[in-house]
Amino acid sequence: MQSGAPLSESVMAELDERDAVQLHQEDVDIKGVANIHDTNDLQAVKNEAHTEGDAKPSTTTIERHISIQSQLEVLEQLVDLNGAGRKSCPLCPEEKFKACYSHKLRRHLHNLHWKVYVEFEGQRMCICHLPCRNLKPSPGGDQTSGRHVAHYHCVVCSSTIARKTDMISHLKRHVNKGETEASYSGNWEMLCDEPAQSGQAYEIMKELGTNVQLLPNHTTPQKSDTYFNRKMKSNRQLVFCALAVLAEERNPVECLDAFGATGIMGLQWAKHLRATVRVTISDISETCVKMIRENCQLNSIRVGGASPGAAGPEELAAGEGDAIATVEVAKMDANVMMHLRSFDYIHLDPFGTTVNYLDAAFRNVRNMGIVSVTSTDTGSLYSKSPNVTLRHYGCHIVRTEYYRELAARMVVATVARAAARCNKGMEVLLAVALEHFVLVVVRVLRGPTQADEAAKRLRQLIHCQWCEERVFLKRGSLVDDTSQLPCHCHGSMPGKTAVELGPLWSGPLFNTGFLRRMLFAAVQHSMEDIQALVKTLICESDCTTLKSFAHGPSALANQECGVVIKTLERAEDSGAGDQPGKRKTGEESGSIVKKLKSEASLEHPAFYYSIHRHSIKGLNMPKLNKFLQYLTEAGFRVSRTHFDPTGVRTDATLEQFKAVLTKYSVPSYAGNASAGHQGGPATENPA
Repeated sequence: MQSGAPLSESVMAELDERDAVQLHQEDVDIKGVANIHDTNDLQAVKNEAHTEGDAKPSTTTIERHISIQSQLEVLEQLVDLNGAGRKSCPLCPEEKFKACYSHKLRRHLHNLHWKVYVEFEGQRMCICHLPCRNLKPSPGGDQTSGRHVAHYHCVVCSSTIARKTDMISHLKRHVNKGETEASYSGNWEMLCDEPAQSGQAYEIMKELGTNVQLLPNHTTPQKSDTYFNRKMKSNRQLVFCALAVLAEERNPVECLDAFGATGIMGLQWAKHLRATVRVTISDISETCVKMIRENCQLNSIRVGGASPGAAGPEELAAGEGDAIATVEVAKMDANVMMHLRSFDYIHLDPFGTTVNYLDAAFRNVRNMGIVSVTSTDTGSLYSKSPNVTLRHYGCHIVRTEYYRELAARMVVATVARAAARCNKGMEVLLAVALEHFVLVVVRVLRGPTQADEAAKRLRQLIHCQWCEERVFLKRGSLVDDTSQLPCHCHGSMPGKTAVELGPLWSGPLFNTGFLRRMLFAAVQHSMEDIQALVKTLICESDCTTLKSFAHGPSALANQECGVVIKTLERAEDSGAGDQPGKRKTGEESGSIVKKLKSEASLEHPAFYYSIHRHSIKGLNMPKLNKFLQYLTEAGFRVSRTHFDPTGVRTDATLEQFKAVLTKYSVPSYAGNASAGHQGGPATENPA
C-alpha cells in the first residue's frame, strides 16, 4: 500500500499534463482558424482538413481575398463569434488589433472593415490591414520601423491599392476594357480540371454557342498572349456573316484565321457552317496553338491531321448526316502560311496594324475570294500619331469631324495598293469603324484591268480647316487648286484654310446586296447584337432612311453593286435554262456573270456632317429624325451613319446643309420657345 500511493500520484500528474497539452492545442487550433486569410468560408477549411494527406491542393478554383465579401454574415463567419475566449481579427495583424472577446470583435468588423469599403458588382472590397503590401518606410528611411499600409484588394485583378479614390479609378479602367467581375466569374463552375502552366485556372467563355477556355489576362495584352477581347464580339459576328455569304456561292470554302489566339473565330466558323467551310487556324505562339487544340476538343471538333482514334466510330456514324466539323491547326507565321497555300477567305486581325500582312494575303487569294482586315491601331488611324500614320499607311491626315470615315478610307486605300501590286483589283463590300477597331471586307477581282480601276479610286482630299468642308481632288487638277471647294473660306485667305489629305479611297464603302445577304445570315444564326448595325449599314449604303429589308435571297438580295452573284441554290433552280453568256455552276469561278450598271450611279455620298458641329449658337436644333425628313423634302439624298450617332450622310453641300438646319431651328430664349412649336421653321414662328 505504501508503494501504491506514489504510483497514483505520478499517474495523476501525467493525466493533468495531457489535459493541459490538449487544451493548449485546442487554443492553437482556434487561433489558427481565426487567422486563415486564403479562404472565404470556415466550412471550406473544415473540408480541406478532412481530405487525404497526400492529396494535392486544387488550383482550378479562382481564389478571392477574404476582404471581398457580399454579406456581413459571411465576413463574421471567418471567426467563430459564438465561441468563448479571445479571438483575433482576420483582417488585422496582431500588433494592430489584439485578440478580444466576441462582442468587441463583432463591433470591430462592422464599424472598421464592413463600413469602409468600395462596392463593385454587388461585392464589397473591405479595407484590409494585413501585411499584403510592402512596409511603408519611416521618415528616417528605416523600413523595419515602418507600418503596414491599409489597402483594398481589387475584385477583378486582385491588385492592392491604398486609396479609395484610386481603387474607384482602377475599377473604371477595368470597365472601359470590358473586364468586369461578372464576365470573369460567370462560368466558374465550368472550369477545367487541368491547371495552367502558370498556376492560374482556365476560364470558360461562351460566345455564339462556342466554348473557349482561356487564361485570365488582366494586364495589357502582349503579342504572345492568348488574349480574348470581349469588346470585339461585333467584329467577330460581322466576319462570320461575311464568310456565311461566301459559303453560299462556293462549296467548300477554304478559309484562314491567320491570328488564332484562342481560336474563337475559327471555331465558330467550323461549328456553325460545318461542311461548307474548311477552316485553318494558325498562330506563331506555341501556347496559343496548344490552347486552340484544347478548345477544339472542348467543342467536339476534330483537329485536322489527328490520329484516327480522335473520333470514335459512333461519332463518325452520327456525323455522316451533319458532317462533323474539322479544323486544321498550324503553328506557323501568317505570312508564310499565306504564301504556301491558296484560300478563298482570309481574315487578318493582328495586334495593331495589318500593313505587314497585306502583300502575302493578296498573293495567293483566289479570284472572287474575300479578304477581311481588322486594324486596332486607333492611335495612328484617328490622327493621334501622325508620324506613325505616315510610316504605316503613307497618308497625311488631320483630326476632322469625320475622322472615323477618314480612317476607314485610309485603310481601304492601303488594301487597294497592296492588291494592285499583285495585279488584282478589289470591290469594297463593307467598311466599319467603331470605337476600338476598323474592319474592312473586300472582294478580290483578278486581273490588271481590275487593278487599274481600283488604283484610279485613290485620290487626294481637299479639306477646309475653317468650316470643315471637303471634296476629293479631281484627277489631273493642280496640287494647289483649292477652288474646287464649295465653300468660300479660301477667298478671303487664299492658301491658308485648305489642307491636302490622303491619298484616300474615293469609291463606295458599302455593297448593298452583300449587306442584305449578311443580314439574312445574321437572322439565320440568331445574331441579335449586329442586326441593328447591319440595317444601319444598308440604309447608309443606299443613302436612304427607309427601313424595308429583305431577309433572304429575293429581290436585290443576290445583287451587289455592279455585280450579280449566282448562289448555289439559284443555280440548281435554273438548271438548263441558263442564259448562254453565263458559265456553268460546276466551274469554280462561275459566280460572277457581268457588270449591270456603272458603279457611279449606285455610289453613296462620301463623308458626312455632324449636326452638333454645325449648329448655330442661340438656336435650338430640330430632332435628328425630323431634320432628316426636312433634308429629304428639300430634294437631297440623306441617311444616318454608323460612324457618328449625330452624323448625317447627304449629297448636299455644307452651305445647303446649314441653310436647312438654320431654317428649321428656333430661338432658344424662353419667350419665343413658348409661342413656337418645336422643330418648326424659324420663319413661321408667330413671335
